[in-house]
Amino acid sequence: MSYVVLARKWRPQSFDDLVGQEHVSTTLGNAIASERVAHAFLFTGVRGVGKTTSARILAKALNCLQGPSVKPCLTCAACTEIAAGVDVDVQEIDGASYNGVDEVRRLQETIPYRPQRDRFKIYIVDEVHMLSNAAWNAFLKTLEEPPPHVKFIFATTEVHKVPITILSRCQRYDFKLLSALDTAARLRFVLEAEGVRFEDAAVHILAREAAGSMRDAMSLLDQVIAWVGTAGDSLTAEGVARVLGVAARSVLHRLAGALIDGDPATCLRVVAELAEQGYDLPHVARDFLHHLRDLVVAKVTDEPGRLVELPDAELADVRALAARASLDDLTRLHLGFSRAFDDVVRSGQPRAALEMTLVRLARRPALLGVDELLARLAELEKRLGTPGGGGPAPAPQGPRGAPPAPGGRPGGPPARGGYGAEPAAPAGPVAFAAPPVVAAPTISAPAAPPPIVAAPTVSAASAPPPTATATTTSTAPAPPTIVAAPTISPTTAPPGPATTPSAPPPRSEAAPSTVVLDPRSPAFDTYRAIVAKVREKRPAFSSVLERAVLLELDPARLTIGYAPSSFLASQAMDPAAREDLTNAARAHFGRDTTVTIEVGPLPDNAPTLARIEEVSRKALLEAKKRAVATHPLVTAAIELLGAELRDVRLGEGFADAR
Repeated sequence: MSYVVLARKWRPQSFDDLVGQEHVSTTLGNAIASERVAHAFLFTGVRGVGKTTSARILAKALNCLQGPSVKPCLTCAACTEIAAGVDVDVQEIDGASYNGVDEVRRLQETIPYRPQRDRFKIYIVDEVHMLSNAAWNAFLKTLEEPPPHVKFIFATTEVHKVPITILSRCQRYDFKLLSALDTAARLRFVLEAEGVRFEDAAVHILAREAAGSMRDAMSLLDQVIAWVGTAGDSLTAEGVARVLGVAARSVLHRLAGALIDGDPATCLRVVAELAEQGYDLPHVARDFLHHLRDLVVAKVTDEPGRLVELPDAELADVRALAARASLDDLTRLHLGFSRAFDDVVRSGQPRAALEMTLVRLARRPALLGVDELLARLAELEKRLGTPGGGGPAPAPQGPRGAPPAPGGRPGGPPARGGYGAEPAAPAGPVAFAAPPVVAAPTISAPAAPPPIVAAPTVSAASAPPPTATATTTSTAPAPPTIVAAPTISPTTAPPGPATTPSAPPPRSEAAPSTVVLDPRSPAFDTYRAIVAKVREKRPAFSSVLERAVLLELDPARLTIGYAPSSFLASQAMDPAAREDLTNAARAHFGRDTTVTIEVGPLPDNAPTLARIEEVSRKALLEAKKRAVATHPLVTAAIELLGAELRDVRLGEGFADAR
């Protein structure tokens, strides 16, 4: 005599036996009772949740000789033959095997004929998503307007593969996953009917491993009953866990307790025992993640009930373990393990990945409350002499109590920068110990600049003509007054003649026809003010002026230059733009200033307002970052909290504080 597996032997025969799909059974029952049964149904859901079983129950309810009835008699010829799958008027078709257009056409040829005995001719098509597009297209018209004696019931696990034209012609019923409690209740019923003794914890392991599928639960039950054999032993939680290769709840409980107590050694021992017994460690990690979730739920709810789906004995153990830790600590454990779960599952060495995850979580530092943290910071402020944090921290003192010089050497001269001296740090709660020393660019002054001497008068005949000149006025320019110290051009310029110290020095020659002003000259401040006036009327043109090289500036004459390859030169030559620059210069000086724009060879990296601002901004940013990193409050907080300084971010407009 052949053995009938439990999944077939205990298949539900009526809507009352259907477990966990009350929304489907109630809707279909009401439709039958009110005689509003559709001609096409689509049952969707994962494997083993009752789609084909419900299709057979619906066929029995419609064709029962005592019906149509919500509760078929289950004894008439129609009911028994449909249950056995041999009813001539109820055809079950495998969509994976009969998926071509020819099979659908042969099926359509039988549709017009009335049923031989039953009330309806019913076609149950399983795995209907396997039908080809041509088969679906052949089905469309028949499915939309079938004869009144025909009903279609489609079942699929992949509803997204069913064409939308078919979905619109069917009533869709989505079958949900079964809860562990509903699955466990059905397993108890079957075990009692089969006369098998069992522990309640063993049943819950089976229900948990079924993952919402009743057919999977019945298959697992068949397997563990075979393990018990004919000795008459009962199903125990330890035995079921060993047969299925999963960790028992007691093992998960022990592992969670070791994490809560901060005992990494116990965690490693538990994992070693599981590995030696051949357990699937990725599967153990999945169950343990669910166990951590149960601990959090038990902590936040007074009556977990169906939220944890555990028997009363296991629920009591979970609540006792959750009481040993704070809610924040439990959520932190769950979050940390969930983030490492994918690494454990996908790792080529799952044991090592699981062990290191557990060790890291077991050695987690204790949580520090916000109130305690604020109290520690307040105590730190008192010890540093800055109550409330309102005053700035004292700057580091140099030898003999003297503050360090700007260049970083106590009592020494300030270090030279590149484009101008380092701006002073703003006053505030953070004191800056010393500004940074900026490396000198290629056009900076030599290490020992010559003394300031008078410059000879430059005549128009002696000055070499520029490459291109645009002059806004035809008046003869006055002799230039050079106000900056000389700069060094790419080629060494010969020393000028000695003159009286009262006159400003001449400009250094950067090319045969071009000399530039020193970037430290006050002339750049004057030029910056003129550009600011231009910005009020023509913002775009002010950006062009900021990238010009300042060649000469005094109340009588303003000369700027551009390299021949610069695309800004043509914009600067625009008559309207030059007029705005001339008006701004005359408004600043209060007299008729001549503005000249030259295009010719210029030194590499010649100073412009834009470059000066960029160098100054970078220097200020570095100085502020160093000041924050070395501030006593910051260093003390790092030492107290065991933290590290990752980055210093300054808000917008920090350069305005110079």
